[in-house]
Order: sequence, then C-alpha cells, then structure tokens
Amino acid sequence: MAVQAKTFYALLLTSLQLLITSHVSFAAGGKWTLLLSNVGISAMHMQLLRNDRVVMFDRTNFGPSNISLPNGNCRNNPQDAVSKIDCTAHSIEYDVASNTVRPLTVQSNTWCSSGSVRPDGVLVQTGGDRDGELKARVFSPCNNKRCDWVEINNGLTKRRWYSSNHILPDGKQIVIGGQGQFNYEFYPKTTSPNVIALPFLAETNDRGQENNLYPYVFLNTDGNLFIFANNRAILLDYVKNTVVKTYPAIPGGDPRSYPSTGSAVLLPLKNLEAVKIDAEVLVCGGAPKGSYILAFRRNTFVKALDTCARIKINDENPQWTVEKMPRARVMGDMTLLPNGDVLIVNGGSSGSAAWELGREPVFVPDLYHPENPVNSRFESLNPSTIPRMYHSTAILLRDGRVLVGGSNPHGFYNFTGVLFPTELSLEAFSPVYLEPEFAKLRPKIVSPKSQTTITYRKTMKLKFKVVGEVKGPVKVTMVFPSFTTHSFSMNQRLLVLDNVKFKRSKSTNYEVQVRTPRSAFIAPSGYYMMFVVNDNIPSEGIWVRLR
Repeated sequence: MAVQAKTFYALLLTSLQLLITSHVSFAAGGKWTLLLSNVGISAMHMQLLRNDRVVMFDRTNFGPSNISLPNGNCRNNPQDAVSKIDCTAHSIEYDVASNTVRPLTVQSNTWCSSGSVRPDGVLVQTGGDRDGELKARVFSPCNNKRCDWVEINNGLTKRRWYSSNHILPDGKQIVIGGQGQFNYEFYPKTTSPNVIALPFLAETNDRGQENNLYPYVFLNTDGNLFIFANNRAILLDYVKNTVVKTYPAIPGGDPRSYPSTGSAVLLPLKNLEAVKIDAEVLVCGGAPKGSYILAFRRNTFVKALDTCARIKINDENPQWTVEKMPRARVMGDMTLLPNGDVLIVNGGSSGSAAWELGREPVFVPDLYHPENPVNSRFESLNPSTIPRMYHSTAILLRDGRVLVGGSNPHGFYNFTGVLFPTELSLEAFSPVYLEPEFAKLRPKIVSPKSQTTITYRKTMKLKFKVVGEVKGPVKVTMVFPSFTTHSFSMNQRLLVLDNVKFKRSKSTNYEVQVRTPRSAFIAPSGYYMMFVVNDNIPSEGIWVRLR
C-alpha cells in the first residue's frame, strides 16, 4: 500500500512538472540545458578548479553508484549496508569543455563534508562521516587523467560533520562547527592549541533540531570572520578568539541554518580603495522553527520561509532589512553571477532538509538584483523540469553558466517508488545575459591571457573587444570559485575592481585599467575568474592567480 501511494505521488509530481513547463510565459528568461543524463553519482558536493574541471562527490557507504572505479579497482567497504565490496566510484571529475566525466577514487566517507581551494589551486577537503570524520583529502588539478584524491589520516583534530570551511588571508583553512562541535580548528594544524571553543555555536543550537550546522562564514574586509548560525551572527577575531561584534537576530527569529536550510552570500564588494568598505550579507529562505521536528516525527510539512534578510556588517549599528521573495524556498542555492546579480535555484517550498523531509519542489529560479531598490530586486526566470531537493548543488562556471546537479533525499541510491528519485543528471542554467540578442554587447577579453598572475595594489590593464556599443561604465569583476554543498557556497566571493581609466583604441577594441585588491583581507590569494562586464553583460572569464 505504501509503495502504491508513493507511485501515485510520483505520477502526480510528473504531471505537475509537465504543467509547469508548458506554461512559462510568466518567466523573464534564461535557458536550461541537460548536459548529461547520468554522471554516475549524485552531485552532493561540487568544486570548480582552475583547469575548468569540476570535482563532485557523494558518500562511500551509499551502495554501488552508476560508474565503475578505474582499472577494475574495488574497495573493501565494511560500513556499507548494501555492498561490502564496492567496485564503483563515489567521486568524479567533470570536464566542462568536453562535457565528459571520469571516475575518481575516494577511500573514506565524504558525506556532508566541507572544503576550499588553496592559493596554489589545490582542493583541500575535510571531514565527513564515520571513517571520514577526521580525514583531510587533497586533489591537485591536472590536464591528464592521472590526478586523483590523496587522503591524509588524522588531518583534523575533531570530528567534522556538517561543518564549514573558509580560506584565510595566510592561505590556511579554518574549519568551523559541525554536529556536536562548538569549536573551530585550522588546516594544516597549528602548533598552538588547534581546537578553540566557540560558545556562539552552543548558544545557537536548538535542542533536538540543531539549526546551527553548516554555519555561514565570510571573511570580512577587516580580516575578521562573519559567522551566522540559526538566526543571528557574530564577527569573530579568530586569531585572538574574541567576538568583536554581536549582530541582532533576524526579525521573526526563524532559523536559516541546517536543517532549517536557507542560503547566504556575501554581496559583491565594491569601492575597494575606500578606507572602510561596505560589506553586506544576504540570507534567503529557510524553514520556520520546529519544521524539522514536525516533518520527522509527524509527517507534517510546514511552508518554508519566503523572506530574505540583508545586513551591512561594518555599520556602527547594523540592522537586518527583510525583503519578500517571490516564493517560499528551503534548501535553495545562491550563486553570485559575474555581473553581481544573485541566482537562487533548487529546493522545495515546504518541509525541511534531511532525508525525505522536503516537499513541493521549486522549479523556478529567482534572480536578485542587489543594486535595485527594496521591493524591486527579484525577477523570476524560466523553470527547470528536474526536482532538485536535498543534496542538490549549483556553481558558477567561467563561461557564465551555472552548473546544477544532485538531489538525493534518501539514505541510499533510490530511483523508483519514491517521491523524488535519486538524481544523477547534470544540467546548466544560462542566464539572460547569454541569450543571442546580447551577443553584440558581450565583451571578449584579449589580454591578459588566462592563468596570468597578478599582485596586490597594482594597476592592471585589460584589453577587450565589443562588436556593439559600450554602454556606461565598464566593470571588471573577480570571482573566487566556491565549494558548494547543502545550500551553502563556501568561500564564494565577488569583487568589483576600482576603475582607473578607460579608453577606446579602435572601432571594436577597448582598454580598461583597474586597481587590484590591496590586501588578502579583501581578497585571499588564489585563483579567481575575472570578467569584463558591459551594460550588465559579462564576458567569458579568464583565470588569474592573485598573490
């Protein structure tokens, strides 16, 4: 009887999807493209690397995936209830240019882990579940098929499951929180006490619900860390372990952190030469307090939150401004676009994060324009047809598209007889700026070439071409690629460089001079995607290494 009910709901969901996709006249634009129907794994975690390849992974005690390990290899996997010997991969590398995947070998359990990219472009990934909880793993990008995961035993001091990472100005990573961990540590480990208590995480822990996992962490322009958990935030001097500032709770008091999962971004940083740089954090969606308990214990799915809250974190008396979203959304992903807009995709409109607890998939992306006045910042775009619920991801690619994958609301791979089957597909959303009608406005960077190294506090020249008209001031933006999982894009950062000089050299050739960031507080060293933006239309990016 239960299976019949699930089948009925699955058919009902399919009908609703067809209804939605046959009526898209309300949407403003954008295009969805199915890239691959089956990449072999569910893309729970994603990271774009400097060679335009994306590392993805799910978990190792998950049963066999749909892609075999290379060279006929198998792993002994005693913790897997489905397959004690597993000859399939649980991590892949996706090549954006060729639209192909290759299997990677991850040995320990990466479920609900975190990570960041080092200044040299190497992915450092930490924690997970069970045999992976104290692990660190590194992946060095290469242009052949020989690079793979290298695992480091006891890379962490404490169990890190549902924690958040951030790259620091000195190139180390800070690893904050996790289930039952009201503290933080560093990777690589420090010689001083490596685990430091953070009472704020205990204070924001709702008994039986938590609502403080995967805290939102952003490096402020003064070198301190903005840390948000549940419904409030602090500014932390992590060197002295001192709370510099305590922010008020978001009006209404509802939680925004896992499992009441919203999403958050540090909005584009501008006027970087100013003595005091404005920095604003935007938190959107989530689930009302108690949603997780009601879904888990009573099979009752509460409507998700339909608000965003925005705060200037460097103000003397910072206050949240609350805005209404076009629709309720829990488990959404927020991605900074090269022109400074914010794309919100994925998730459901009721329930909570965690296995089987989300309902009513949200197919329609919403675009948030930070520069517009309040109440005129949202724009609804063309919908997808694929439910992207718990364990979905989204990241920005260098060509301006947003890569979207994942969705696995179950304990194992489960493709039939469930409301939301495990999703192995990969698709791309092309924002409106990639539509053919804007081709003449789209800049093409001529120099410098991709992979150029730039330094702090310098004037930099970019030469580019535009077939059509150059309208208004040209912007140059830099985007640090994020490690995305569980609706939070760790380390995501966009900078609008200060424009020093602009000139036209030929009919379609232009040059803009900009100032590079003045310190690693504003922009940690590492690989960034750099874009030229003309009349809100960005170029394809180039990779630059800031050091």
